[in-house]
Amino acid sequence: MERILFHIVLIAAAALPLAGCGFADSHAPLPEFMRTKDSDPPPLEPPPNVKQIVREHLDSVFVAQSAPSNVQVSAARHDLRGPGWTACVKAELTSATGKPLGVETYRITINDGLIYDRRRAEDADNCVSESYEPI
Repeated sequence: MERILFHIVLIAAAALPLAGCGFADSHAPLPEFMRTKDSDPPPLEPPPNVKQIVREHLDSVFVAQSAPSNVQVSAARHDLRGPGWTACVKAELTSATGKPLGVETYRITINDGLIYDRRRAEDADNCVSESYEPI
C-alpha cells in the first residue's frame, strides 16, 4: 500500500510543473515576459502581373473552343479570404457552333503566380466597377 501511495505522489509531483504550461498563452493573466507571443501573419507577397499570367495561361480562364478575343484584365486585389490575389478577366466569346456569346467576365484567384481558381463573376465580386486594361 505504501508503495502505491509513493508512486501516486511521485506521478503527481512530476505532473504538477507540466500542468502550468497551459497558462503561458498570450491571453493569460501573467506578466508580459512570461506569455507566449502571438505569431505574426505571413508577409504579403507582391501583387502579381495579371496581364502576363493571363496571357500565358489563357486556357486556364477560357475554354479554347470559345475563341476569346478582346481579353481585358483588372488590377490584382488582395484576397481577404486567403493569402492570394484576385482579379477580373473579361473577353468576347463565341459558342462551339461559332455563334457570338458576347462579353463574359470571370473572377480569377492567383497564388504564387499561378491561376488556381476561376469562376464566373457575380454581383458581389464588384467586377462591374473595376477598370480594365487589354492584355
